[in-house]
Amino acid sequence: MRKFNVASDEEIKSGGTTDIYFVRTSQVLRAKGLDGTRVVAEVTTGGLPERWPWGVLCGLDEVVALFEGCPVDVYALPEGTIFRPQDHFGNRLPVMVIDGPYGKFCELETPLLGLICQASGVATMAARLRKLAWEKLLVSFGIRRVHPALSPMIDRAAYIGGFDGVSSLSGAKKIGKEPMGTMPHALIVVFGDQVKAWKAFDQVIPREVKRVALVDTYFDEKAEALMAAEALGENLWGVRLDTPSSRRGNFSEIVKEIRWELNIRGHKKVKIIVSGGINDQNISELVKAGVDGFGIGTSLSNAPTIDFALDIVEINGRPVAKRGKLGGRKLVWRCRKCLEDVVLPARERRPRCPVCGGRTSPLLVPLIKEGKIVSGQESVDEIRSYVLSQLKKIPMVD
Repeated sequence: MRKFNVASDEEIKSGGTTDIYFVRTSQVLRAKGLDGTRVVAEVTTGGLPERWPWGVLCGLDEVVALFEGCPVDVYALPEGTIFRPQDHFGNRLPVMVIDGPYGKFCELETPLLGLICQASGVATMAARLRKLAWEKLLVSFGIRRVHPALSPMIDRAAYIGGFDGVSSLSGAKKIGKEPMGTMPHALIVVFGDQVKAWKAFDQVIPREVKRVALVDTYFDEKAEALMAAEALGENLWGVRLDTPSSRRGNFSEIVKEIRWELNIRGHKKVKIIVSGGINDQNISELVKAGVDGFGIGTSLSNAPTIDFALDIVEINGRPVAKRGKLGGRKLVWRCRKCLEDVVLPARERRPRCPVCGGRTSPLLVPLIKEGKIVSGQESVDEIRSYVLSQLKKIPMVD
């Protein structure tokens, strides 16, 4: 018996984590000889959480693992694509299309959606924070707020969305980077003295690790920041504030004070890092106050989930649709200049961009052809660069 409440790779891939009604659907279709019915199904969302204007598609590395060997074709927006729920004309935008015998993949709908809904939510929050903080250091601190089995997924999505690094060992291994982070309050509490703890860290930890002193354990943050600068001198790379909400007061003013006092004492190179309670609602104010970097936890790892749904839109070449959805196979056309999208029936000609008149190009690309992986193998750095290039063009709000 497993000691942790997680499903195995085999259970996920075989449909062992699906909803029961898909199992019963499969049984009925087989009994009536309809399990080979060829369908086109598309993944869309009617809207985004918190009235976000755009999202970031993430989790396709696991989608290709899920469908490898399944006799279907899978098309999707490239991983890391920034998308709006609707195109320029208000039509739902398919982020993924599956073409194949429905009986062969119906039991994979539940894990498919689970793989992209949460990862896309995390990647979107990461991208929003990157857009607001832009060149500031962003580190994912959020894995303690989720099931530990999810830590690689959370940190991969955060990195793809634009974060600079992650704190978890598993997440760092997943993205091929070194984990980032220095010391917790517990280290200082065990020593019973801030200066002793900072100096011990400096003596023991390898030099390639930046010296970032935690400066809010016992005294005023400004006082401890100056103590750290005096204690570690040139070895001090930065100070971190993780002040509890009950002690914060006007947090931006505290940051400004620390920056001023460090500067007038010759410590202009010492960075100010902030963690604890940082989100897309308060990060801009702290950036203006002079914060150089952020450790972001709960708002990232517990980001709102994007509510994707899978719907059949074509059966044996014939358009079909449930109420509220548009039938027929579709293509997504994007203007690479202004990132405007147009959704059209697959047989219609390439449109011009309705905003700038520029040329558009098809956005859905094949991931799986007859069960064989044909794309979706880009590195996390390539996907992250793709996200950042789009963030330069797209506004925070529409």
